[in-house]
Amino acid sequence: MKFLVQRVKKASVEVENKIVGKIDKGFLVLIGITHNDTKQEADYLIKKLEKLRVFEDENQKMNLDINQINGELLLISQFTLYAETVKSGNRPSFIEAARPEEANSLYEYFCEECEKKGFEVFVYEKENFDPTLIENWPMTEEGKDYFTNLIER
Repeated sequence: MKFLVQRVKKASVEVENKIVGKIDKGFLVLIGITHNDTKQEADYLIKKLEKLRVFEDENQKMNLDINQINGELLLISQFTLYAETVKSGNRPSFIEAARPEEANSLYEYFCEECEKKGFEVFVYEKENFDPTLIENWPMTEEGKDYFTNLIER
């Protein structure tokens, strides 16, 4: 299981020019599921996501987690996180990604568990969507530092 986590000020998902999910401050999370992923791995990654201290405190230090800022989650199923192009050339292979019928139950479990923990969760799992986000960048002296994290289990 892989998560691509982006800290955002705002994020939304559009389908055919209609917003189908949106959040304010929180995480936009792309979720990739492979064949042997389990609920135990999902539980571990939920805890990891919950405890990431990447939001700024009153001293502009990244000390706060998503719960401490009352953050929201926009969760998007994204099989392309398991794309393989290095070995096979220029056309990606998705052999490592779980088939939709396998992945959906684990993805739904993950979303339900996040809701049980009190998160405001917006979910999108269909094809042909357009995500929009306003990243929440901490700036460094060089102006290059930002938070995007890949979490794997």
